[in-house]
Amino acid sequence: MTAGAPETDLTGWRRAPFTAAGSTYDCFEKGSGPGVVVLPEIPGMTPSVLGFADHLVDNGFTVLIVSAFGTPGAPESTRTGLPVAAKACVSAEFRAFATNAKRPFSDYLRAVARDLNERTPGPGVGVIGMCFTGGFALAAAVDEVVLAPVGSQPSLPLPLGARRKADPGMSEAELSRIAARTVESGLCLMGLRFSADRLVPGERFRTLTDRLGEAFRVVELDSRPGNADGFKSNAHSVLTREVREGNAAMAARDQVVAFLHERLG
Repeated sequence: MTAGAPETDLTGWRRAPFTAAGSTYDCFEKGSGPGVVVLPEIPGMTPSVLGFADHLVDNGFTVLIVSAFGTPGAPESTRTGLPVAAKACVSAEFRAFATNAKRPFSDYLRAVARDLNERTPGPGVGVIGMCFTGGFALAAAVDEVVLAPVGSQPSLPLPLGARRKADPGMSEAELSRIAARTVESGLCLMGLRFSADRLVPGERFRTLTDRLGEAFRVVELDSRPGNADGFKSNAHSVLTREVREGNAAMAARDQVVAFLHERLG
């Protein structure tokens, strides 16, 4: 069994700025095949996020990582992570506490997805967000080029109070359009969370399931006391920090790869 989650570095990643919707962020690209946009969790493009992205590259995808915060390639630490989280939480781009919110970063992300779609094979692209960025991946599905949206532990809006816990992380107009796409074109979305994760309350997934039905594929990992994989009650990062050889997080990662192949060809 591996000692920790797979980690890699910036080797082989091509870096270039991308401007859209009034914002500019550095984007990192690697691989060949259908396109997948990856949005890092806070504090940014850590070695474990890069390890996940390289896993997607190895499975036949062109991966583009948007570096929206943090220092690319820097290891994760509380000392560096807290300032990144504080800055992101007050940013008007992300609107971390707002309910029923159309967030400006969503427009930027859709532009990135359209650009990647034009340069890669396949019928469309996937978008994967994690934690702070998980809801943005789901909201990206307003755009018809996004065929495989994956929200891993989507934590926005931060779950303070009943309304925020149940909020889907996007505006009513965005959710209505996505619901319409599930009927019109068979769009499917995937959401992942640990069962005891307070940052990603079950109420949020129930809202999405109520509105999207079976088109919202839920992968919930057991993190209750005594669970078979020994996940702690504060387990959070499904696709990165918690992945170990043969455990449920690795199986969830495999499900995401299979979902991408299914939807993108």
